[in-house]
Amino acid sequence: MIALAAGVVTKEAQRSAKPPNVVFILADDLGYADVSCYGRPDLKTPHIDRIAAQGVRFLQGYANSAVCSATRIALITGRYSIGCDSVWKSL
Repeated sequence: MIALAAGVVTKEAQRSAKPPNVVFILADDLGYADVSCYGRPDLKTPHIDRIAAQGVRFLQGYANSAVCSATRIALITGRYSIGCDSVWKSL
């Protein structure tokens, strides 16, 4: 896995590897323990739990901003919200 992350892939792996399926869920006002697979006992989220059980769960994250619009701009552009003045003006 580290070799794949570093971009080192053997020819055999290139032939047999399928492109990964990536599902990125960006939800406003969703806290760390607001889904049951992360420890919420009183709220059932079976579909998200199934996705988490079959894939990778990330245990650390960073939100670029406290508001959703700046976080979405950062996700789309790859820039911190302070450097997105031209993006904001074009919207």
